[in-house]
Amino acid sequence: MSRLGTLGARLYRGEVGYDFIRHRKIWYGVSILITITAIVGVVVRGLNMGIEFEGGAVFTTPKTTASVQQTTEAAEKVSGHTAIVQALGDGGKRIQIAQVDTKTSTKVKEELADELKVDAEKIDAQLVGPSWGEQIANKAWQGLGIFMILVVIYLAIAFEWRMALAALIALIHDLTITVGVYSLVGFEVTPGTVIGLLTILGYSLYDTVVVFDGLRESSKNVTKQTKFTYSEIANRSINGTLVRSINTTVVALLPVAGLLFIGGGMLGGGMLNDIALSLFVGLAAGAYSSIFIATPLVADFKERTPQMKALARRVHTKRLKAAQREAHEQDGEQDDEPGDEPDDGDDASAAGPGDGGRPAAAVGGQRRQPSSRNRRGKPSGKRR
Repeated sequence: MSRLGTLGARLYRGEVGYDFIRHRKIWYGVSILITITAIVGVVVRGLNMGIEFEGGAVFTTPKTTASVQQTTEAAEKVSGHTAIVQALGDGGKRIQIAQVDTKTSTKVKEELADELKVDAEKIDAQLVGPSWGEQIANKAWQGLGIFMILVVIYLAIAFEWRMALAALIALIHDLTITVGVYSLVGFEVTPGTVIGLLTILGYSLYDTVVVFDGLRESSKNVTKQTKFTYSEIANRSINGTLVRSINTTVVALLPVAGLLFIGGGMLGGGMLNDIALSLFVGLAAGAYSSIFIATPLVADFKERTPQMKALARRVHTKRLKAAQREAHEQDGEQDDEPGDEPDDGDDASAAGPGDGGRPAAAVGGQRRQPSSRNRRGKPSGKRR
């Protein structure tokens, strides 16, 4: 068995582990800091909404020798608006220009062909109206809201409302971080981004439900025992599924990283960037929140109930009595340890010749023989 497999088995059996619940305030602080940074980024920088939401035109050119910078300057020159250019894998360019309507798109297409020295007939033009983009945005919000409601209802039925609330907080945490990264990086928000966001919610819930399922099994009849508190059982559940969560996240992140860095970065995948970035950030945030946010929140919610408070008192009382009993036994062992040899003027004189030396023997020293004067001075030797 590999070292990671051995570690996973030891974590599952509770032989080793990290106390996630005890340090939960640290994880809460880190998450709050990251969330505030993401919110500030969205407020200050805003989101770079794609033409699917704001309206405009997308021009896809054939292979051209012009660089991305040259293409951007040419597109902004002929349109009079800001242009976003992406290099495609076949040497062509994808040019997005907002606020371009049907009347001006033909003129922009012809002038763009002259600037880039390509055939105008080979430039593919797609127009998106602002009303259509608004409908897309509304549908995205509706889909997100319906997903959240269904998730809360399912978790409340399958587990309990405290777990549903913790999972909802973790989902909002993951979405906020992902949107904040989009704002800070400056990537365009497209329908591909919405697809990625909806996808990561499922991945985020997967790890959370795995931990919750183990916690539900471990906490059955929890109030009938006095060995562990609920927080300790929750911590054991996290450690028991830790290696599984890490393996699942790494395996899911590897192909997504390929989409993001190879497909989008090297090949100029266009929409691949939008989907891959949301998936990459969301998967990492989901793995973090299921371990450091969702389960500690459940433990906090449960520890506030009267049943779990009573259980914690019984567990602590039992441990205190066990510690006192152990300390008492250690003190008794120390009292029974042999001492120093008593002096002739102490225990020996206290015992007296008529006591046979019993007090001295009780202390642990050697039994003293009667004094030679009690033998009436007869020399030793053969009996006559």
